[in-house]
Amino acid sequence: MANQPVEHPWLKQNDTPVILGAGRLTRQKDFFTLIKAFSLVRATMPCRLIILGKGKDHNSLQNLGRDLGIEDDIDLPGFTPNPYMYMQNCDVFVLSSAWEGSPNVLTEALALGTPVVSTDCPSGPREILKQGQVCPLVDVGDFRSMARAIIGILKNPPQKSILMDAVKEY
Repeated sequence: MANQPVEHPWLKQNDTPVILGAGRLTRQKDFFTLIKAFSLVRATMPCRLIILGKGKDHNSLQNLGRDLGIEDDIDLPGFTPNPYMYMQNCDVFVLSSAWEGSPNVLTEALALGTPVVSTDCPSGPREILKQGQVCPLVDVGDFRSMARAIIGILKNPPQKSILMDAVKEY
């Protein structure tokens, strides 16, 4: 897992931070909120956004990026069977879901020592992130708070050991 090559040219390419989202491109995952938050982050610092996954919202998400003038800094490369190399090599993983059954990707990112920002959606993120003590929780759909949380993590990332310890029981 950790020794696989990084396939995406944006990952660890230079000092430009990479924000990552992953999941089906559907209403449940609410990548529209993530893209809106990213546009605010992008207005304050150079960064890039990768969203892994396939789904019916692909074209609408691309159109939103174009409408916001940030399409050159967003990539939607599709589904990958191994998201771990992306998670391990990004600067922050964002769970933007409106709801979840069990947010496995959140646990996986933390287990790799990757900082996260998550919506406080039902069900799981609040428990996994210990009520926001491990990493920030933001209200579902609140792209402004999400942007502030992403900027905070990029400027002051938590120690990997704290993140990994938070999910040992999972």
